[in-house]
Amino acid sequence: MQTTQTIAAKGQPVLTLPGSWYSDPEIFAAERARIFGKTWQLAGPLSSLQKPGDYMAIEILGWRVFVIRNREGELKGFHNVCRHRAGPLLDEGRGHCDILRCRYHLWVYDTDGNLRRTPAFGEADWFDKKDYSLFPVKVATWRGLVFVNLDMDAGPLEAALGDLIDECAPYPMESFTFVREEVFDIGCNWKTYTDNFVEGYHIPGIHAGLKEMVDMERFQTTGRNQIVVMEAPQKDGSIYGGVWTWAFPNMTLSVYPHGMNTSRIMPIDAKRTRLIYNFYFKDVAPEGAEARKRTIEINCGIVREDFGICEIAQGNIDAGRYTQGPLSPRHEDGVRYFHELVRNALAG
Repeated sequence: MQTTQTIAAKGQPVLTLPGSWYSDPEIFAAERARIFGKTWQLAGPLSSLQKPGDYMAIEILGWRVFVIRNREGELKGFHNVCRHRAGPLLDEGRGHCDILRCRYHLWVYDTDGNLRRTPAFGEADWFDKKDYSLFPVKVATWRGLVFVNLDMDAGPLEAALGDLIDECAPYPMESFTFVREEVFDIGCNWKTYTDNFVEGYHIPGIHAGLKEMVDMERFQTTGRNQIVVMEAPQKDGSIYGGVWTWAFPNMTLSVYPHGMNTSRIMPIDAKRTRLIYNFYFKDVAPEGAEARKRTIEINCGIVREDFGICEIAQGNIDAGRYTQGPLSPRHEDGVRYFHELVRNALAG
């Protein structure tokens, strides 16, 4: 296991990102362009796109996009933006449509993004429908999950997932069924929340219930090849046996023998973040409904426990006195690695 002690030069401090990076509008704009505009983003469960016309529409820092299964059964991705005057074609969420029609002026596109009808537009010798297809986005799938990338020159999804592929190999993810989505808004920078997620150092102080379920003395956090892995032996009665992971820049995936959950840590602006959690289970029989509900509630309760401390930390950063802090070689290798990836991305 690599730690900050083995990576840093001897005697050199290993510090967090500068405090200003958690609120500076210029840094946020650079992250939008260089990180979120160029990385693979989790969109949702593949099971939502079973039939031609099934779609999922999401937002990525103001970019509205959707994935739809076309008439030939292929997945296609586009910006959710009409080429006429930027109206929307689909509402955010998941659903089915037989026709892609802009709500603004009723222009119609097919599921391959081609413009088909422009009602009452009139005749113009300079206008050709072929010139106004929808703007595409890249689409890929992995083990029952759908991903999109706004950068049409982006490399393959598998390369971006890095060691996540091997970490999840022992688990039958494709057999898990999507059950529920929960959405939370938190008043902090996306990096403030991510810093918190990729370390277990805060568990004794913030998560009393979780502390009783895991062996904190043997809790390990490792950053490597695009992911952070968190591991701890489980005590009897724990619902957390399995692997907890984070993948750059903003996806979490926790896989257990009986199911999994994913989340997107999605910035709203420099000081607000939205968390979109999806829960999947191996057994979806009606008699297990209460047990599944309890598992989801326990997970959501732990997520909420982080809100207060993250929002207070954000306020203290915004106040301007805090600049940088030292990272624990024992507990904060995940934070160290996350910050390394952010620095590299913003450096181009």
